[in-house]
Amino acid sequence: MPLHRLARITMGVPQVDATHDYYADFGLTALGRGRFASADGGEQLKIVHAARRRLDELVVAADGADDLGRIGTALDRLEMPYVRDGLCLRAVDPGTDVTVTVEVQPRIVQPAAAPEPCNGPGRVARADGRAPAVLREDAVRPRRLGHVVLGSTDQAASQRFFTEGLGFKVSDLVPGAAFLRCSTDHHNVLVQQAPVPFLHHSSWQVDDVDEVGRGATRMLAGHPERHVWGLGRHHVGSNFFWYLKDPAGNFSEYFADMDCIVDDQLWTPRVWEDARSLYSWGPPVPPSFLEPEDLAALMTGAHDAS
Repeated sequence: MPLHRLARITMGVPQVDATHDYYADFGLTALGRGRFASADGGEQLKIVHAARRRLDELVVAADGADDLGRIGTALDRLEMPYVRDGLCLRAVDPGTDVTVTVEVQPRIVQPAAAPEPCNGPGRVARADGRAPAVLREDAVRPRRLGHVVLGSTDQAASQRFFTEGLGFKVSDLVPGAAFLRCSTDHHNVLVQQAPVPFLHHSSWQVDDVDEVGRGATRMLAGHPERHVWGLGRHHVGSNFFWYLKDPAGNFSEYFADMDCIVDDQLWTPRVWEDARSLYSWGPPVPPSFLEPEDLAALMTGAHDAS
């Protein structure tokens, strides 16, 4: 597909300094002025001040100017306004209240993590030695931004905006939500029905399940209030996960081993309606994951602003 990755996000928060410190602890590299880079994706996060927590901008990378032209034509069909400025195109999804920018950017090639030997029943791949994962001492650094989950006051319209307008593909569906992709990742955006637009979480790729566990364990040392949900494995997308909470109330996820969809013809989207819509295994789903504790406050603030 001409879209090839989620490039970066701009997050608005009331607590800029505390949130900045959190994402530095999370393993992103501070670039100054609220900007952060991942190990492979370059600059992928910017933190700015806002009266309430929100996702201000979502940037998607495309291959060329012709792709922007096709997106503009598709948005015209949907009667969605947009602004074209050279090698970028901007439009606002009313359901999520997020400015989505499509930019012409080069594709990134990630260095492959070396496979590690793993012992199993009847299989000794690592004889006479400890597992390399237990010997790791370096800090966990997210490799790249993987996806965001957004609350939309009109989920169906937001789904049309991303798919019929921008060219995202549907990977799977659950009641009231759609897993959408602009790359070979199973999903880069999940749009779910919500009473108010808000950012549920951003998700960051690490090498393997040990990095998920090591990263979260370090984040929780001295900060148990950061814990939300994990360790577990999703069924939809198949990825290992651990969710944490930043000082503004946004969730952040370490993930590893996401399903990759290389050939669209070989993947069949499904509708998941049982517990598999949330996870395959892990601790029970906390109520705050399904309905963030500040959701009522976000609704009040939004209503006051109107």
